[in-house]
Parts: sequence; C-alpha cells; structure tokens
Amino acid sequence: MTNMFKGKLFGIMIPLIAIGFGFLAGGIIMLISGNNPITGYVALIQGIFGDIYYFGETLQRMTPLIFSGLAVAFAFRTGLLNIGVEGQLIVGWFVSVLVGIVIEAPMIIHLPLAILGGALAGALWGFVPGVLKARFQVHEVIVTIMMNYIAMHVVNHFIRNYMLESGQRTAFINDSASLSSDYLSAITDFSRLHWGFLIAIAACFLMWFILWKTKKGFELRSVGYNKHASSYAGMNVNLNIILSMSVSGAFAGVGGAMVGLGTYNYANILPGFTNLGFDGIAVALLGSSTSIGIFLSAFLFGGLKEGANNMQGQAGVAPELVEIIIALIIFFVASSYLIRWIYSRVQSKKEGK
Repeated sequence: MTNMFKGKLFGIMIPLIAIGFGFLAGGIIMLISGNNPITGYVALIQGIFGDIYYFGETLQRMTPLIFSGLAVAFAFRTGLLNIGVEGQLIVGWFVSVLVGIVIEAPMIIHLPLAILGGALAGALWGFVPGVLKARFQVHEVIVTIMMNYIAMHVVNHFIRNYMLESGQRTAFINDSASLSSDYLSAITDFSRLHWGFLIAIAACFLMWFILWKTKKGFELRSVGYNKHASSYAGMNVNLNIILSMSVSGAFAGVGGAMVGLGTYNYANILPGFTNLGFDGIAVALLGSSTSIGIFLSAFLFGGLKEGANNMQGQAGVAPELVEIIIALIIFFVASSYLIRWIYSRVQSKKEGK
C-alpha cells in the first residue's frame, strides 16, 4: 500500500517538477537574452490573474485545449496515437458553423444540433484512420498526420468557393446557434468567455465516466493494452479500434465547435494550422491523460499563451519565449526517466544518512 501511494504521489510530482524545470530554464534564457526573469514572470502572472478580463480570456483559451487534450488522451488510453486532432478540430469547427448558418431553429434545437454537427465531423475524420488501422493495419500516426492537411485544404476550398462572405471568412452564425454569453462576458469585463467552458468541464467528466465506469470503456482500454488477449476473451478488436478513433475525433470536433460557435461565431480561411490540436498532445502528456490533469494543464497552457502578451508589453520579453517554456516543460515530462533517476538518488542518500 505504501509503495502504491508513493507511486501515485510520484506520478503527480513528475508534471510539477517538469513545470518547475521548464520555468527555471526559461528564466535562464531570459537572463542570457538580457531580460529580468523576475520581471518577466511577474508580468506573465499579471497577464493571467492581474485583471478579470485576462482571467476570462485564459478560460476562453483553455476551452478548446481541454477538448483537444481529451481527444489525444482518449486514443492514448485505448492504445492509439491520434496525431490528427488538429484536422478533426478544423472540420468540427467548419461543420458546426455551417449548421449554425444554414439552419434556422429555436436555440434549444439549433445549438445542440450545431455542436452535434461538429462532433460528427470530427468522428468521421477519426473513423477513416480507425478503419484503415483495424482492417489493413495502416499505422494511425501516418494517416492522421496526412488527414490534418486534407482537412485544412478541404475546409479552405469550401469556404473560398461557396461560403465566402467578407474578407476571408464566412457569414456569422445565427444567434440561436451561438455559445456566446452576455453574462459570462460581463462578469469577466467583456472577455470572450462563453458557455463552452462549462461544456468542457462536463466533457472531462464524460471521458472519465466512459473509460472507467462503463463496460465499453473497459473493452476499449483492454484492447489498447493487449489486443490478442482481448480477442481471446471474445472482444471485437477491430470494432473497438474504430470506435476509439471515432470517439477521439468527436472530442476534437466539439473542440472546434467551441471555437466556431463560441469564440468567433464564424469560420475563416486558414493560412496554416490553428495548432490547437497539436497543443492538445502537450496538454494530454502533461496531464498524464487523466481528466483532472488535462483540465489543469489546459489552464496552464491557456494562461501561458494569454500572459505572453503581457510579458511583451510590460517586461519587453518576446512572446516566443512562452513557446520555448512549453517545449521545455514537455521535454522534461517526456524525460520522466531522468527525473525518476534523480529522485531515487536523492532518496537513497537520505536513507543512507
């Protein structure tokens, strides 16, 4: 029992240690580049908590990151690597906006329908690599990476040729399909915080419930752990692989719907990837692919990206430094073996004394 408790405690400590090392290395980089790390980090914190508007924007930024992190984590928990969350998020964004523009209905029907459209689009984009993996053993990493590019260019094609309204964007969605909240915006000094944040919290609970409290969730995890033993036990391995990728894609598609229906209320021609899907890989990794961990790591990443603007304005620190800090945090999380080795050396010295 004691060893199990220590193992769980250390599993929690690794992300915290990685975050500490990341910020320490970022401070060293600031010193080398001629900036004051204390001033820079104070400006970063003020850019998150210093004003209720910044805090609201942080919550708004973390909302799609929660969904992309859940998408990556769901696939990983079932033995798959979904690198196509970016593409699934893009098609989910586009289809949810399309439903929001084309259909006219009461909000109680229209809004869930638009979100469902995003989920189905993302699920379809996850279904394809799932089928190829299950039927032909084509590695899902290769297929999902390629489908990111297909998603971006297909969506851009449809917007440019059929839905272009003004500049590089579509028309605005109908109010009945919008997640925008006058109440949440007002209490956060008119930030872009919307109802999607509450949906993201519910999604964290949903992933946990599916994977750990349902029979199908047990099957999905079992197939990911050992598909041969699962097949021997009578489980349909191929069906579970397809289902896993589809559910993962659905999470990503809803993340895109949060952006399209909540943050912007339109879709636009993308000059490049949004990176929300790729950031989800980092969110899931730092959060150890757990619901609560993903929520907290999404808050960290959302805060870093929001606070980066304040770092540049108040401390003169280039906002790209935040990307370096995030990369360093992920590096140290991935280097958990090194952290474990250092920790074991320290503990052995303490026991020796």
